Amino acid sequence: MNISNTYNSSSETTGFILLGFPCSKEIQILLFILFFIIYILTLIGNGSIIYAVHWDQHLHNPMYILLANFSFLEIWYVTSTVPNMLVNFLSEIKTISFSGCFLQFYFFFSLGTTECFFLAIMAFDRYLAICQPLHYPTIMTGHLCTCLVVSCWVFGFLWFLVPIILISQLSFCGSKVIDHFLCDPGPLLALTCTRAPLIEFTCSTLSSLLLFVPFLYIMGTYALVLRAVLRVPSAAGRHKAFSTCGSHLAVVSLFYGSVMVMYVKPTSGHEAGAQKIVTLFYSVVTPFLNPLIYSLRNKDMKAALRKFLSA
Repeated sequence: MNISNTYNSSSETTGFILLGFPCSKEIQILLFILFFIIYILTLIGNGSIIYAVHWDQHLHNPMYILLANFSFLEIWYVTSTVPNMLVNFLSEIKTISFSGCFLQFYFFFSLGTTECFFLAIMAFDRYLAICQPLHYPTIMTGHLCTCLVVSCWVFGFLWFLVPIILISQLSFCGSKVIDHFLCDPGPLLALTCTRAPLIEFTCSTLSSLLLFVPFLYIMGTYALVLRAVLRVPSAAGRHKAFSTCGSHLAVVSLFYGSVMVMYVKPTSGHEAGAQKIVTLFYSVVTPFLNPLIYSLRNKDMKAALRKFLSA
């Protein structure tokens, strides 16, 4: 069945079609099973970290409180896209309403923005713990930790609000088929009746600032951390410092490495297949891997998870 022709012959003009991954019905079912398993494991993994931090009194410090909040964020981040994608795998006509599309657009980008900020404050926490260990308890207080967490959520949900509202006011022409599995600015702007260079420039600028400023801050922070770690006289001390930072750096590399490919120029001519794969990596695969990365490289977290699972 030709989805585009079916849509054009319909009187429904108030929504879009998410083309997703065009393939045979059998492959669609296999993809549904695969991503359903990944989604459930992602919920279990991140949920286990949240409950382990809540349950174990030894983990009631800023580092693990930030990690628990980050895991909570990851649960909602993957939920903003995967359930709809799963439904579309089993649907013949993969429609999404106009309001549903822009709500997904808003939550997906707001949660992704919040993740960028979270990764930055987690790097700040590690910098204080390693480079300013004597002042760490007086600087990184519970009040400051709470303020940083709240700030991440507030600024994350305000960052793209205006561009998303402006894009939603544009007129869309043609088949209204989005060659993606989510409502993304590039494919959406490609469907507008007239070019909107100011909005495209605004999206590109905000995306660039969001990605490069926190990323450069994280890299600068870890340069100072590395310098401090190399001055630690004992090998055991250096290993412990590297192990606490290694997990965070691995997550930063996975997330930023894939996101930077896509959103520095959101309306540039990425091939649809490559765009889907890269988006799939940072929106689905990375939240799935994060609990494994943090638990496998952290003795305290592994011990807490063992206690939690055996309780």
